[in-house]
Amino acid sequence: MKALLSSAALCLACSVPAAARDYGQHGTLWPVIEPDLLTQIEARLTHLEKSGDTARLNEQLKQRTIARVNRPEPVAGITNAVTARSWDFDPTISADRDIADEKGRIIIAAGTRVNPLDTVRLRSSLVFLDGDDPAQIVWASQRYGTTSAKFILVRGAPLALMKARQRRFYFDQGGTLVKHFGIHTVPAVVEQQGRVLRVSEVPLKPRERKPS
Repeated sequence: MKALLSSAALCLACSVPAAARDYGQHGTLWPVIEPDLLTQIEARLTHLEKSGDTARLNEQLKQRTIARVNRPEPVAGITNAVTARSWDFDPTISADRDIADEKGRIIIAAGTRVNPLDTVRLRSSLVFLDGDDPAQIVWASQRYGTTSAKFILVRGAPLALMKARQRRFYFDQGGTLVKHFGIHTVPAVVEQQGRVLRVSEVPLKPRERKPS
């Protein structure tokens, strides 16, 4: 036992203790002088306010917003119809999960195919138009003016047309509806026929293109 303790003591005596060393300064050290980001932002805003640039930028933003409301971005890829084309659009969907009522009772099981037209009718025809084409506006007004049809623009100024025609005009923002129905040219009309929607692209006749 004594021999074991002596060996351990010898090992400890022979070991070299680890020590931290100061190697001095290498290279030039500079203090951090970068200004605080929030301070920079505040100074910039204060400068803009004093110079009147803030008011100018706000006015530019206001004018751009008004311009976009008055004339939204046209739907890309839509042209005037030159060939009549019609097809049926089936709105049937397949439920991807169980749909339950407020009491937890399953009313539509996952995988069930549902046609919305079985319970909700399309009350008004949807008429898609180029609002910058006067002939299309005249055609739609003469054909659907006494109905509840919804006039939906893919190009043009809906507010100006509402004021001039004294009826509501909508705008297909981003082309969501024309993409959904597969419409490529206008005028185009969507109407319900039984359990499907009939989509028609309607080229105007030469006499319908004459100034009204």
